[in-house]
Amino acid sequence: MNIRGMVFVGFNRRVAALDRDTGTTLWRWEAPEGRGFVSLLLDNDRLFAAVNGYTYCLDPTNGQQLWFNPMKGFGMGTTSIATVGGNTGHAILGQAAAEQARARGAAAGGGAAGAS
Repeated sequence: MNIRGMVFVGFNRRVAALDRDTGTTLWRWEAPEGRGFVSLLLDNDRLFAAVNGYTYCLDPTNGQQLWFNPMKGFGMGTTSIATVGGNTGHAILGQAAAEQARARGAAAGGGAAGAS
């Protein structure tokens, strides 16, 4: 199944993928470490899950754990996750570059117009 047809739910150190149309559970995963609140971030072909100080990378198509980082020294608690990756990241960076170029052009044009 295409990940666009999935909804990802995380709680109590567990993550599940549900069929977006039917709600049927497609796969389940349970963190071997940590417990409690699960933060999730889907970034194209990776699903990141953070559970009280432990960070995992899952394959969103089947729930297979790809890697694990215990984040030693960071402590425990609710985690925030952010990424600028995949196509989304490139679009954001491209948009920012275009906005900077427009701002430079407006500043240069504005100065010349003011001098006339």
